[in-house]
Amino acid sequence: MSGQNRELAKKRLKEQKRKQRDRKKERSKRAKRSAKGKRIHWEKLDNTANLFPAIATHNMTNVYRISVTLQERIDKAALQQALDELLPVFDTFRVRLRKGIFWNYFETNQLSPPIVEMEQAYPCSFIEPYTNNGYLFRVSYYRDRINLEVFHVLADGMGGVNFLRELTYRYLQIKHPELADRTSVGLSDETSLNTEDSYLKNYRQGRAKGYKTARAVEVRGEKLPGGAMGVLHGYLSLPEIKRVCKERQISINEYLTSLLIYSIYREYLHEGTSKRPVAVAVPVNLRPYFDSMTTRNFFVMVSAVFRPEREERYTRQEVEEIVVASLREQINREHLEDLFSYNVSNQKNIFLRSVPMFIKILAMRYVYRSSARANTTTLTNIGGFSVASEYQPYVKRFHGMIAMSTGQNIKGLVCSFGDELVLNFTSTLRDVSIQRRVFRQLAEDGIPVTVESNGVYYE
Repeated sequence: MSGQNRELAKKRLKEQKRKQRDRKKERSKRAKRSAKGKRIHWEKLDNTANLFPAIATHNMTNVYRISVTLQERIDKAALQQALDELLPVFDTFRVRLRKGIFWNYFETNQLSPPIVEMEQAYPCSFIEPYTNNGYLFRVSYYRDRINLEVFHVLADGMGGVNFLRELTYRYLQIKHPELADRTSVGLSDETSLNTEDSYLKNYRQGRAKGYKTARAVEVRGEKLPGGAMGVLHGYLSLPEIKRVCKERQISINEYLTSLLIYSIYREYLHEGTSKRPVAVAVPVNLRPYFDSMTTRNFFVMVSAVFRPEREERYTRQEVEEIVVASLREQINREHLEDLFSYNVSNQKNIFLRSVPMFIKILAMRYVYRSSARANTTTLTNIGGFSVASEYQPYVKRFHGMIAMSTGQNIKGLVCSFGDELVLNFTSTLRDVSIQRRVFRQLAEDGIPVTVESNGVYYE
């Protein structure tokens, strides 16, 4: 390295340290201002949330991201103001995680909101509470995009959607005062602040274990260097997908899940047999089945299973029929009730409740590793985003993505807005043949596809 380059490197390092000091000072000032006069209360974690602190690591973060892309560049100061004004209203997000003797719990976070920063790290990276004022979410931006990243202990996708939508509304009101004149500055009617534990409310005693833990096919291969996460967005026509699904008499979820399983069978198993099944975990939002509006977690996982046991090649139609039957057998109120009631029964067990937290953590990690490896991948559909009519001219699209987990090196997320559906894949593997096969099959079905990457596959 030349002397000139060394000097340049020193200047950059010095500038980075100065910015870090400035950020710490700003956090300290904001924390002191925010801590005055606020009432503290505590709240139990919901049944699913108890798991996430036990299994979260820097490599398996249990963080998901929801993003909104606007028609204009993001103003950092306005976004920070919007977050500062919104957070006190959202008890779900205005908490910090505390460790108890027997269970973790939430406590009101009296510190000021996290500092909004321009996106720098890979998506869904670990949220370190100690450098984030104790909060379990982060807000960042990049050009015209606002990112909300949430540690799953706080809320599932619905809770994140609620928060991001209201944050976007408030941001646009600040940037465009005429919007504030035409709309209420308070929360929109479609946003819930309900924080009940719907698992406990709808729990039914005496339900048997409703899921299996036999290991599934694991997609392996060369990893991307340096802990990188590869991201692929596929932009699809929602009307065209609906047309194709109507012709096949299946739902969008069934269509995309079967297509993903077929792509794994074709590209990874090369249409061969396997002693282990190809299984896709599909989160099911329980709110429509149990009349809930909670902003906490309220979902269960079912597994779409395909067993490539015969020597003769399976056609795509055969795979689709097997997968659709697998999903329809499981997605009904009675079976979904069995799944979460069994989990809640363990939480309510008097003996288990008295077991110290550190022993519970070891047990939860073991159970989680077994259940996670029972699935090859996960495909989450968080549904369609809706925006009030006065804000629609300012909003371009929404994205979503999820982090990796044990035994699952590729994951998918689906969301839609207007006439566009976005199919996202995140992966830590360099090979993208499975994702490429999915997009090719979509195109062959007559659905136009535009693919966008975060660029790590070309480095």
